[in-house]
Amino acid sequence: MTTQESTPTASAGPGATPFIRRGAIARGLKTTGPAILGYGFRPFFFGGAIWAVMAMLLWILSLTIGLSIGGSYGGVNWHAHEMVFGFAPAILAGFLLTAVPNWTGRLPVSGTPLASLVGVWLAGRIVFLAPDLMHLHIAVIIESLFLPLLLFIAAREIVAGKQWRNLKVLSGVAIIMIANLTFHYMVLTNGDVALANRLGVSAFVLLVMLIGGRIIPSFTRNWLNRTGETRFPVPFNRYDGLCILVGAIACLGWISAPDHSLTAVLAMIAAAFHAVRLYRWRGWAVTREKLLLILHVSYAFIPAGFIAIACAALGRLNPYSALHVMTVGVVGCMMLAVMTRATRGHTGHKLAASSLTQVAYMCIVASALIRPFAEIMPNFFHTLLAASALLWMAAFGLYIVEYAPMLLRHRQQHG
Repeated sequence: MTTQESTPTASAGPGATPFIRRGAIARGLKTTGPAILGYGFRPFFFGGAIWAVMAMLLWILSLTIGLSIGGSYGGVNWHAHEMVFGFAPAILAGFLLTAVPNWTGRLPVSGTPLASLVGVWLAGRIVFLAPDLMHLHIAVIIESLFLPLLLFIAAREIVAGKQWRNLKVLSGVAIIMIANLTFHYMVLTNGDVALANRLGVSAFVLLVMLIGGRIIPSFTRNWLNRTGETRFPVPFNRYDGLCILVGAIACLGWISAPDHSLTAVLAMIAAAFHAVRLYRWRGWAVTREKLLLILHVSYAFIPAGFIAIACAALGRLNPYSALHVMTVGVVGCMMLAVMTRATRGHTGHKLAASSLTQVAYMCIVASALIRPFAEIMPNFFHTLLAASALLWMAAFGLYIVEYAPMLLRHRQQHG
């Protein structure tokens, strides 16, 4: 059966990505293969959501019944790695492989090349469950292949499309790749993986600052315009660039000197800048549209995360609490928000959050709010950890229940 997946252009409404090249035309993809290989978001959102649930479940089982995961790599290291460098890059890949055709006007990566890339990602997840079966070093090599391949494919498409301005997005992917390699090196040499973890998380946070800073005000403006509103979010300008710079400097302080008082100062300054940035986007005006509201809520975890980093630097908060504000709050919430919106928009469904989607949003936000308290309230550590984990699994589990049919079927056509 032949079908066509259309890629929205800049004029395609609120579901389109505002990084599109001016004047680019919508491109389609005809395929005789399975729908899930028709576009990058399909297999990576589907696989990433499944892994978000499975990896968390395995981690909880390792804590409760002593299930062995990660072999000599270590269960704690395995959990940290698979959340930051296993689950999150899959969602990033789904976003990039869907956004890049919008930016360039070129056909998306699909079919066998896409299946091969998914296979490399999946191989990394499988071998790392028991890396000693084939030797830890070989498992590390296999796991480390995915990010360089993703970086190469995305760079090739952007360069071929002469979209030089979008190459800066790939700097985040490159940092994540370096952080992943550093994480492995630290484990293999009995070093401290915390620095590599902070580096990887910071790269994702910077991508949210960059990409979220484009799509959130753009989507918000489109929705407000349709409702007849005349007051719109402030479009991307020099202040936004300054916010990203200040945020990057604060992240550098957190990466290199998380306990230093200067890091606390930098983080508080970054928190203030990003709180003002979020205010400029008028999120309170879109409370009726939960598909938009979740984007604003997700971004709000950035200033909250910087405040947590400042408190941790001053010894007023456990460092792991600060870390999880960024990982579960910024990364987890924003990824679920983007997954639901992109899936709906690119499969021809209405851009509105269903009741099930709204429950998923509440679960991920609750998970992000609860998780930092596990270290703050050690007497309730396991209870809070379990509650946060269950809410995390519920959020991505609900995504699978509602969105898997959309991902596995060809684009819904409207007559």
